Amino acid sequence: MSVVEEIKDRLDIVEVISAYVPLRKAGNLYKGLCPFHQEKTPSFVVYPDRGTWHCFGACGVGGDVFSFVMKRENLDFREALEVLAQKAGVDLAPPSAARSQQEQALDRLREINQAAALWFHHQLRQTPQGQTARDYLAGRGFDDATLDKFLLGYAPDGWNGLLTYLQGKNYEPADLLTAGLVIEREQPEPGRSPYFDRFRHRIMTPIRDLHGHVIGFGARALRSDQQPKYLNTPQTPLFEKSSVLYGLDAARRAIRPRGKAIIVEGYMDVLACHQAGEENVVASMGTALTETQIKQLRRYTSTIVLALDADAAGQAATLRGLSQAREALEREWVPVLTPTGLVRHEARLAVDLRVMTLPAGQDPDDVVRADVMAWRELVNNAQPVVDYYFGLARAELDLNTAQGKSEAVERLAPLILEVSDEVKRAHYTQQLARLVQTDERSLERLLLKRRPTTQPAARPRPLPPPAVWEEAEDLDLPAPPATWVQPSTQPKKAAKASATAGAASYCLTLLVMHPQMLPDLQAELVSLGAGPLDEDDFSRADERTLCAALVSGEFTGQQWPGMGAAEASLLAQLQAAGQRQPTLARDQLLEDMLRAVLRLRISTLKNQARTLPALTRSAREEGQGEDVRAYQQLQQSLSEHLRLLEQMLNQRTYAGRRQLTPGA
Repeated sequence: MSVVEEIKDRLDIVEVISAYVPLRKAGNLYKGLCPFHQEKTPSFVVYPDRGTWHCFGACGVGGDVFSFVMKRENLDFREALEVLAQKAGVDLAPPSAARSQQEQALDRLREINQAAALWFHHQLRQTPQGQTARDYLAGRGFDDATLDKFLLGYAPDGWNGLLTYLQGKNYEPADLLTAGLVIEREQPEPGRSPYFDRFRHRIMTPIRDLHGHVIGFGARALRSDQQPKYLNTPQTPLFEKSSVLYGLDAARRAIRPRGKAIIVEGYMDVLACHQAGEENVVASMGTALTETQIKQLRRYTSTIVLALDADAAGQAATLRGLSQAREALEREWVPVLTPTGLVRHEARLAVDLRVMTLPAGQDPDDVVRADVMAWRELVNNAQPVVDYYFGLARAELDLNTAQGKSEAVERLAPLILEVSDEVKRAHYTQQLARLVQTDERSLERLLLKRRPTTQPAARPRPLPPPAVWEEAEDLDLPAPPATWVQPSTQPKKAAKASATAGAASYCLTLLVMHPQMLPDLQAELVSLGAGPLDEDDFSRADERTLCAALVSGEFTGQQWPGMGAAEASLLAQLQAAGQRQPTLARDQLLEDMLRAVLRLRISTLKNQARTLPALTRSAREEGQGEDVRAYQQLQQSLSEHLRLLEQMLNQRTYAGRRQLTPGA
């Protein structure tokens, strides 16, 4: 992860921009008056999920958190980097040689895991040996789209299929061992490889990190005599089971708008829920929840729902999970006025933890496949954790005895004291008093003595704010050439990359590799009536800075005045990707450049157009009729502009295909 990506990962763009501009929520967006020009209708929009902003008014500009700070504070990229790095707590010192070597080794392991995932997927989808696995998955109701989205695969029933394939890709067996894909024989035999495949005759489920990189696998046995039934990648430098939530890379976009994250136990439960459209579901992979997993979810929501099996084993597992979760959850220290007039600080849970109980004999896979509405009802009716524990106390304790009453208070008092809402806390105090048949005031005095209090010397450090990824929905647009690989400091993502980010990177790669073509490109764009390329075509600050250097002629092919480490890293990525491009004739290269710019602008406009219905609804709900009309006019204008750009691209694409068609 580059330093720019790490800063974006730690900072919430809404929080940063709110320090300059008052923002109001509008659906999943935030809007406000543009700080860069005078206006009455709020046309400045922040996209928290993408980590970008855009002005629909007179400015017509946008960008990321770096671009905003640069424009608002009149800073260059390096200065904005220093400001935001300090805010995010990121050290800008260059990595040591040892750290760089370590990162290269991790990148190598990610490449190996990705290559293995693609090989397993091919075995499932394309080979006769994969028929048993295909039949099993079809019997579970999984369609092809789900198999492809989650890159499900099959490990053949052999000893060295994957090993042979990866060695043929020039990966060292020692690295495959480190990645957990092979096992070393205890007593190697002459003439035989000392390694063999770890996974054999199993359904393979790639496990990805938050950024979509494959870091390990979960493997399900296909024969009844195979043990264990579920086999995971062992702990590796990339994979630690207790630090990962399966499916979070796919679920995070749905968690924020749904307002809650659902935690289930198994991979198949996640797959079934996502296929049914319930995409805010992740799996703990059979482990009790850990602090790392809870903090990952806290980036997206303050409400976490644990799915509870109705059987005793499921309840025991959920109780372990609840106990672990409560220990891991962040506390908020709030000042409280005591009866004597003194102020003390008390700890309150910063998360709303809930429990949903499934019907007897059913798991999430069964419920969501049979009736998705029943699943949603169970989610919506999930009990607050305190209510759940009250129910357990009634079921498990003899509340007619002094021992039972004492045990109930021991169990429930700590939970009540962690409730942040005063009204709810009073409600539970009354409920506990009735449960143990004691005087409410006596119980309140008892709870007061039990309160974990402290006077913090300094404010506790808050959780990292929501991570930001630049994403957009898939667009029905002509794709870049098949040889194109989006540049990245990490290996290719298994999931499809953002259309906007991919188009921007491809466009800049062409320009970096062929800067002499820029004047011809600008002339062609102007002749089409599309307007010349400039930095406002890009949202990322480092890409905007590079574009400005290209357009101004300051870019020499290797650098430009004032280029910093972050821009140098971007340039190196683009040049590395450019080296893999085929050699094209000048006319074809110009045509590719032109289409890349048109694709980029179409993608950007489509993303902007998706914003306006939410703004219109928000203005209508607020009774702002003038704003409603302004947004509707803007929608019409954007639609017309988009239609013209698509027409230009379609004409160029059609013309290009005719030129490449024999006899045309």
